[in-house]
Amino acid sequence: MGKIAERIAPGVTPKELDQFAEDYIHSQDAVPGFKGLYGCPSTLLISVNEQVVHGLPTDKPLQEGDVVSIDCGAVYKGYYGDHAYTFALGEVGEEKRQLLKVTEECLYLGIEQACAGNRIEDIGWAIQTHAEKHGYGVVRDLVGHGLGKTLHEDPQVPNYGRRGRGKKIMNGLTIAIEPMINMGTEKVVQLDDNWTIVTEDGLPSAHFEHDIAVVDGKPVILSTFDYILEALAKRV
Repeated sequence: MGKIAERIAPGVTPKELDQFAEDYIHSQDAVPGFKGLYGCPSTLLISVNEQVVHGLPTDKPLQEGDVVSIDCGAVYKGYYGDHAYTFALGEVGEEKRQLLKVTEECLYLGIEQACAGNRIEDIGWAIQTHAEKHGYGVVRDLVGHGLGKTLHEDPQVPNYGRRGRGKKIMNGLTIAIEPMINMGTEKVVQLDDNWTIVTEDGLPSAHFEHDIAVVDGKPVILSTFDYILEALAKRV
């Protein structure tokens, strides 16, 4: 994802980013995790502004002021990685920047709850509480998930919930936590392409995702945003 951070900018097309990502993943002796799975036609899922997730790459250039979620999966030595980051392109309004900030905070608050002995809904409770405190909608129709030799394993990891509910978290659990938070309503609809999910009210959405494993009772983050932040810092 750090390589994408070096290239994403107004004027670049999602299809250009998608082709670059596919080539780079192959160069690392890995294979794209999404392409071909469930009929997915692309390596990246690129969701712009009101698109929540599962946006298919197009030839329409990205624009100044867009917020763009990039979701990337890869398979390396038989195991899946799944990672997402929402980029702010150029001069983005304060409302959008606040949405991205809070959504990323939701991710880390959710991760904090992924401790042995806690319950799966403790993760969603932490995410939901923080998002709704800021007046945002928490998407119900899409969830995080277990992760391993297949992309989507049990358990499902909702971004909402009640404390103390759901399956007990145990050592060895590996999951993708991925809050999808909307500026307005939590309700979403699917476009006619049967992939792209958009907010029902047309307001922007943000999406951040990390993979974590529960080791010695505590969550260990297996993915990183460090390469993204380093790339973005060099471009300022």
